[in-house]
Order: sequence, then structure tokens, then C-alpha cells
Amino acid sequence: MAIKHLKTAEFEAAVEAAPLAMVDFWASWCGPCKMLSPTVEALAEQYEGKVLVAKVNVDEEPELARAFGVMSIPTVVFLKNGREFDRKVGLMPAGAFTAVLDSNL
Repeated sequence: MAIKHLKTAEFEAAVEAAPLAMVDFWASWCGPCKMLSPTVEALAEQYEGKVLVAKVNVDEEPELARAFGVMSIPTVVFLKNGREFDRKVGLMPAGAFTAVLDSNL
């Protein structure tokens, strides 16, 4: 399954429908975001059918970034049944994300 690129209008329904979601807040001009992208893509494949892996472009969806208090990118927010329970800010190795996902599946 490909990564889902979420817009404000569909965000709430998408994350509430997923038992577990990982959302990467990013921008096309952000170097660390570009470096994190292959990791996010790999996690989308690894957790296909178990976790919604999504991306939100903060330039295109500033309301969502504001709603989640995203002050620095990349910011990866973890949600369970539509509610945030963890977040990671900055470029991190895959293990930082798999640890959160595995302990919440």
C-alpha cells in the first residue's frame, strides 16, 4: 500500500478509521524531511494492513500543522483511534518509529 497523502478534509476520518496511524508532517523544501522519506516509505510497506502511514505537507495543509502544534519538521505523530499518543521530531532511524508501532499493535 502506498503512503496516503492526507488533506485537511479527509484527515480526521482517515485516522479515526485506522486503529493505528503514523503521520509524517513534512515539506518539499525540508532536507531532513527528504532524508526521512525512504524510511517512511519502508515502514508503509512493512506495516501494510496494520498501520495507516500517511504524510501531510505543511505548506499545503497549514491548518493541520497548526492543529497538531507542529513547530519543526519533520514531525511524525502517532495516533490510536484518532488520538495522538506519541510524536517524534527530527530525523530519526527507523527503529525509533518501529519501537512505537510495535508496542502499540
